[in-house]
Amino acid sequence: MNLKIMIVEDESALVTMLRYNLEKEGFMVFDARDGKTALDIINEKKPDMLLLDWMLPEMSGVELCQQLRKNQETAEIPIIMLTARGEEGDKIRGLEMGADDYMTKPFSVPELLARIHALLRRTKPVESKGELVFEDIVMDLNAHRVTRKGRYVHLGPTEFRLLQHLMKNPSCVYSREDLLNAVWGEDIHVELRTVDVHIRRLRKALNSDEDKDVIRTVRAAGYALESFEEETEKLKHDG
Repeated sequence: MNLKIMIVEDESALVTMLRYNLEKEGFMVFDARDGKTALDIINEKKPDMLLLDWMLPEMSGVELCQQLRKNQETAEIPIIMLTARGEEGDKIRGLEMGADDYMTKPFSVPELLARIHALLRRTKPVESKGELVFEDIVMDLNAHRVTRKGRYVHLGPTEFRLLQHLMKNPSCVYSREDLLNAVWGEDIHVELRTVDVHIRRLRKALNSDEDKDVIRTVRAAGYALESFEEETEKLKHDG
């Protein structure tokens, strides 16, 4: 069955070009020219990936991205944001709002296709199924679902893969380079700061007001999961 990609873009010539190249790659393609129409089609068609323009009529791409991430039915759809806004601050904001990747217009079609395939590989992996557990966090690999104390945790596909990698070996401290290679892939160039943005998103999703933050930032080294026992021992030592 062909994977479905939805283009949300109001520039007709760009939609035509993207549709042609994506269909040549074997994808089934849908499109919408504004955010509200896109939301209706996404809820109906459940695409496997979204190419999303930042500036849209009716509802911006950023707003649409936020809505999709808040909905359990659409939270895991991979999103690549396409925009003419190329400043680093705009890129960071797009990632913080829920995008998994970001390309600045004008862009290379071969590079876009490479990023699409890379994102699909990491969000639809072929792997052994089962369950990962760390403290009060449970990751069900069969249902692609994370809960904490029984509460469903809304994660985008990149945050899911990031948490999965950390939970597989929670005793390890992973550098940003390690996480980039494991989660994004060695063949895709992504800035190191992207890891920090997705860690922030993961923390925000995992932690309610009463929850302990289990993600430890190791200065000048990277990130690791920290158990409740480790935190208790650290407090005793500091005391």
